[in-house]
Amino acid sequence: MPKFAYTAQTADGRTVKGIEDALTVSMARRALVAKQLAPVEVAERKSIMQFELTRKKVSRRELMHFSRQMGVFLRSGIPVLEALDVMCEDTSDKLLQRVVAEMGDSLRAGETLADAADKHPEAFPPFYLGILRSAEVSGNLDTVLDQLSDYLERDDEARRKITSALIYPSLVLALSIVAVVVITTFVLPKFKTFFASLNAKLPLPTRILLDITKVLTDQWYIFVGIAAIAVLAVVLAMTTEQGKEIRDKVVIQVPVLGDLVTTAILERFCRIMYSMVAAGVPIPEALMVTSQATSNGVFQRGLSSARDGMLRGEGLAGPLSATGLFPTVARHMFRVGESTGSMDDQLETAANYFDRELTYKLAHFTSLFEPAVLVFVGVVVGFVAIALISAMYGIFHQVKV
Repeated sequence: MPKFAYTAQTADGRTVKGIEDALTVSMARRALVAKQLAPVEVAERKSIMQFELTRKKVSRRELMHFSRQMGVFLRSGIPVLEALDVMCEDTSDKLLQRVVAEMGDSLRAGETLADAADKHPEAFPPFYLGILRSAEVSGNLDTVLDQLSDYLERDDEARRKITSALIYPSLVLALSIVAVVVITTFVLPKFKTFFASLNAKLPLPTRILLDITKVLTDQWYIFVGIAAIAVLAVVLAMTTEQGKEIRDKVVIQVPVLGDLVTTAILERFCRIMYSMVAAGVPIPEALMVTSQATSNGVFQRGLSSARDGMLRGEGLAGPLSATGLFPTVARHMFRVGESTGSMDDQLETAANYFDRELTYKLAHFTSLFEPAVLVFVGVVVGFVAIALISAMYGIFHQVKV
């Protein structure tokens, strides 16, 4: 818990100093008043030896629980400020606890719930804030919070599907690479010494294997340099604008993987757009916020141009179709939704469709990736085995002769 250094005055006029544990400055001041001290100065105490143990961002799962519990409290007639105070006491996540406490202070200062949440981008993404503002205006905050919790739950489930599907093949690939490195750098050099001592003629697979081993052991710095360049390229792709642009273009063009990533982005787009439109957020604003949430530069630029077209009076379905990012079935749903005034229903239908497609394509990707990894491991191990066995048989026959 944060510590606050304070200067205060007692009832008899003495000045005292000390440290108070609290989540926020306001809570520290209230604690001092409860001790019959008049706060003069209260400031958070920072120390170079103090380590930040909390995460930099609140997880989607924690935000989902927050939204669901807030919806229940409000539906039960509990005031927002009281609900925040209760959740501050019950929340085990330290970062979210501090965020909720500071939101309570903002509400006591006369701000709205959306304004209080807007001060904490580490907890609330832009689309969440946009929906929250519209819900406060329309007065259906409890219903919208339930919708937000449902979306966050689906989003978290989709992320976990992808992660769990990639864990096994990635682990097998990593272990196979480690095994190959160990064999070529530690095991095979001993066999090389053994074969050289016999002065025997080795078969071609064995000579190839020993040459590879020689390159790996004698010129290891080349491979270390290649690995360093690869790591640098990944860092640039994750941190620089130009690197992100190249990465986003390449990722969606990779066979199989690109189709999977595109489907995941489309599912997220439709789900967020549905949540915002159903909450009463104006479509141009919803489109702007949703484009930022896609986290892919190609889709962000496409959706930005679609928003510009919509602001020019071209509607929504036409500009979205013109981007070339949406499949035929989605374009048809958008046209039907625009012509019948049921865009929110069509967006929900599209989101559910892409969710099913994502599950199918994820299973398809896994079914291709796992055999590819196993084939790679089998080829490497088989080649090593053939090289060693053929050498042993060759030496045996030469010695016998």
